[in-house]
Amino acid sequence: MNDFLIIGGGVIGLLLARELATVGAQVVVVDQGQCCQESSWAGGGIVSPLYPWRYSPAVTALASQAQQAYPKLAAELLAETGIDPELEYTGLLMLDAADESEALQWAAGNAKTMQSVTASFIYGRENGLAPGFRRGLWMPDIANIRNPRLGQALVSSLRRNPRVQIHEYTRVLSLQSEGANGEALRTVTQVNVLREGKAESLVADRVVITAGAWSGGLLSTLGVSLPVVPVKGQMLLYRPARRLLDTIVLTDGRYLIPRRDNHLLVGSTLEHTDFDKSTTQEALHSLRQSAQALLPELAQCPVHTQWAGLRPGAPNGVPFIGKVAGSENLYVNAGHYRNGLVLAPASAQLLADLLLGREPVIDPAPYAPTP
Repeated sequence: MNDFLIIGGGVIGLLLARELATVGAQVVVVDQGQCCQESSWAGGGIVSPLYPWRYSPAVTALASQAQQAYPKLAAELLAETGIDPELEYTGLLMLDAADESEALQWAAGNAKTMQSVTASFIYGRENGLAPGFRRGLWMPDIANIRNPRLGQALVSSLRRNPRVQIHEYTRVLSLQSEGANGEALRTVTQVNVLREGKAESLVADRVVITAGAWSGGLLSTLGVSLPVVPVKGQMLLYRPARRLLDTIVLTDGRYLIPRRDNHLLVGSTLEHTDFDKSTTQEALHSLRQSAQALLPELAQCPVHTQWAGLRPGAPNGVPFIGKVAGSENLYVNAGHYRNGLVLAPASAQLLADLLLGREPVIDPAPYAPTP
């Protein structure tokens, strides 16, 4: 029997598998499609909440630990696989934030480097920005990671590990459980899947759901209610011939992210459309307008790609991490909303600590899945 069965092969599920395998555990990861092809692929990869002071201390705690973990993780994956996740410390420039004083207060209380800047700093750093920005907040320590390459590196690393099996295109049909003392849910006894056109039953000592926006639906089959819902986000990619931007720039919830090869990402929309991942002309127009309002030269560049992904939305953006109430061996790590890549290393580490009986660095109480 395997030690752990992880349902969901996004960045969080794969990081958890990696951590568990380092202590000798046998881990199976299943994904309904290809690993890291849902929200892990679709996001922008900024290693910070967009407006970090607007989140609860629970999110700040995970974000701080993840930001410390990313340089080591990226270096290890490059050494193991030859795939560079391209962690780039570009800094984050937030323009015309209405709650600047609250932001600076938060930064001082959380030992974060943040400074209030004026137009001379803004245009001295990014002279291609549209005129008219008078004030901003500058966080020089913020990085972005090229999330598709991070996913590729994680898959490549785990496929090299004899303790880890990855089953892609494997759809979970049902989770079977046995109750005790009249309770409906105590122990998950097997997970029934459809793999390569054949029905199979997988068993493990412990089962972990890291299926992003699909996590709530999987748990509902066991009578467990988890308020995780899909929230669509659409993004654009530009491929200008030269580098137009060196810094992540954010205003009014829209952002530009520069990549090492001069590509620019523009994001993102927030849409409650259930599991519809289709792109729309309305979003294309809105995102282009936002991009050109920040960086007018983009009006001369065609949009190279438009895509959409589904974020796993949870109340207040605080993820659920831990053992499912009423179960002996079922765990969840889901509901990161806009901050899945931001929080991933710390989120996976926290659940690994709980699964392995280690003392967590972060207090797990704020993330406990409750009925």
